[in-house]
Amino acid sequence: MREKELRLALVCYGGISLAIYMHGVTKEVWHLVRASRAYHSGLTPGTKVEAVYVELFRLIEKTAHLKLRVLNDIIAGASAGGINGIFLAKAIASGQSLDPLTDMWLDNADVDKLLDPDARPMSSFTKFWAIPIAWLALSRRGGTVDRTVAAEGRDEVRSKLSRFVRARWFEPPFGGPVFTNMLLDAFDAMARSKTERRLLPAAQPLDLFVTVTDFAGHPETLRLHSPSHVIETEHRLTLSFTDRAGRGTHFEDIASLVFAARATASFPGAFPPLNVSEIDIVLADRGQTWPGRFEFLARSLPGVSSKAETAILIDGSVLANAPFGPAVEALRDRPSRREVDRRFVYIDPKPGMRSVRLTKKGKAELPGFFATIFGAMSDIPREQPIRDSLEAIEGRSSRIRRMQRIIDALRPDVESAIEVMFGRTFFLNNPTAARLKTWRNKAQERAARDAGYSYAAYGHAKLSHIVEEIAALAARQDPELRGHRFDTLRQSLWDEVRRRGADMITLGPGKGASPAAIQFFRAHDLRFRIRRLRFVLRAIDALQVDGRVAEDDVEPLRDAIFKLLSRYLDREGVGFYELLSHDNAAAMLDDIEAQRGLAQLDAEIDAEFAQALDNCPKSSRRTILYAYLGFPFYDLTTLPMLQGEGLDEFDPIKVDRISPEDATAIRKGVLETLKGIQLNSFGAFFSRSYRENDYLWGRLHGADRLFDIVISSAGIDPAEATALKRELLYAVLDEERPRLLHIPDLFETLQREIAAGPVAA
Repeated sequence: MREKELRLALVCYGGISLAIYMHGVTKEVWHLVRASRAYHSGLTPGTKVEAVYVELFRLIEKTAHLKLRVLNDIIAGASAGGINGIFLAKAIASGQSLDPLTDMWLDNADVDKLLDPDARPMSSFTKFWAIPIAWLALSRRGGTVDRTVAAEGRDEVRSKLSRFVRARWFEPPFGGPVFTNMLLDAFDAMARSKTERRLLPAAQPLDLFVTVTDFAGHPETLRLHSPSHVIETEHRLTLSFTDRAGRGTHFEDIASLVFAARATASFPGAFPPLNVSEIDIVLADRGQTWPGRFEFLARSLPGVSSKAETAILIDGSVLANAPFGPAVEALRDRPSRREVDRRFVYIDPKPGMRSVRLTKKGKAELPGFFATIFGAMSDIPREQPIRDSLEAIEGRSSRIRRMQRIIDALRPDVESAIEVMFGRTFFLNNPTAARLKTWRNKAQERAARDAGYSYAAYGHAKLSHIVEEIAALAARQDPELRGHRFDTLRQSLWDEVRRRGADMITLGPGKGASPAAIQFFRAHDLRFRIRRLRFVLRAIDALQVDGRVAEDDVEPLRDAIFKLLSRYLDREGVGFYELLSHDNAAAMLDDIEAQRGLAQLDAEIDAEFAQALDNCPKSSRRTILYAYLGFPFYDLTTLPMLQGEGLDEFDPIKVDRISPEDATAIRKGVLETLKGIQLNSFGAFFSRSYRENDYLWGRLHGADRLFDIVISSAGIDPAEATALKRELLYAVLDEERPRLLHIPDLFETLQREIAAGPVAA
């Protein structure tokens, strides 16, 4: 049976109190990946919701003859979305429960608990002159509170708003140490929860990216022609955490995770900025230590390492509210053992709506003084559309589609060339390891000669990519290898390449590759080997799509190739290598060659590939060999078009959004569902019932949209799963009813609406 992985790269926006809604969505992602693991491992689902997801996987298996696995291996977040991303990543990496974060949001994300102790009104006379203002704003019949808050919750909201208004002015009302302690308490509760296995396969990396803003900025060097360099101030920072199962993890460093969560969510005006000393003081008061402190600061604040102790960090969404970029970059180190459907899923709790409004809706008037200042500082940057990010993703996908069309057009000529080279011999149907090596070398030599001048350009593109890749590998090993040091290393590598003669790519037009270039590529051209095996996998897929071979006949070969591919992919990750000699280019190249051992690995893979081909039907064996041996001809054409990109996941990326506007199984729309949107998106901080409402809708919307995404990946008719989706939504209600005691009427309403069926699109 065919296997496939649906891989989610999750991007979580900032949204102030709508963080609670986003947590509901991420909670559902957690349940889905837990259910996927249970389905593939034969485990009993942990909850009723997970049991429904398992039934969905079984339906897909029965209907589409597909075993689908769902992974969440890339997470990026900003502001409140960053907090949710951090806790979700921790739960995936550790196997711990995500329920403690639910408790934190519901119990503690309240203005009365978030207020700094020094900011609390000391008495009823504190800022007595503000009381009439609060009364006029909150008590007026038909005002915001009356319109948006259920009758039973209005007194709560009014009293909390009154205290909030009378808190200290001109300083952030919420306490930084207060929030830091809440985050630490939540992680402590996670550690006490029942711990299960990691929610990713053993070799699958997990990457987390959280944006923060360096308030003072740090210097970055830009290389120019004249002058040779300039110094600019950079304010954007991305804190990254990686889990390479069995090869080290950053997710055991709880204090660093708390640092990232506290920094990314330091919303200007509400929370004070963060510096390192706050974390040090809070940990000391709790009697806790920060073992990874030095390593984290050196890795995460490289540009400010000299002043890391005094760096001032604020909300990550000020400059990067939708951090797609780091998530896209993380695609290069993804191992793949089966077909992959890569989805970028972003959570937008209020699409098309601003977090903060300072002018009357519908008024075509010039903004005033405070509106202009606030908008310039915070509102405009955080609300910028994600068009640039999506266009970059689509550009990448478009290049892949063009490449596929070119390959299809070239196939007849390439297969003809291979047939001329080898003939329709008996031996071609009976590959051995020795024959594969000979045939590979012969095909590569022929491709180089036939390409003429083009081969030199192709070879230089490969050479440049290899050098840059090695330099980047060194930089990932040594975070301090930046700026001038990095440029020096890269230049030293090029000097060594030239000394070895590897930059003399050809012996002349039509004479093929030079011996020095061949030797260098055999030692270091890892990407060529990866591209070749991926190309063979696509050839197998094409055989199945065309109906020329039965799925069961080639599935063992497909599995074998994915296993072979993983051995090459392992050598791309920085965790594969012992510490390299960064000060000596010659020693570094020799060290990498020795650690990779590509010559020996090629021999082993030749033997295993030949054995796998021997078990493949003869009718398809020749076609697969044509793809394998003909790959150099295709690569000569497509590599320059792809500009040497590391396209590990070979298929175009699809982008899906989860928002109240997209989930239509019950009711559609932000204002029709969410309460936290009120009070300039601070609404859920003022009412427990608000928080319960938004959290529940987050889970329901997450379930609705994730169900659709899974169905689309499997390629089955949504109508076949309508009853199962309804069962899933009921299961969410049943699971949350005992926890959410402040919104009983909503449960009854939702029960009826689910039964009535989806709203009209």
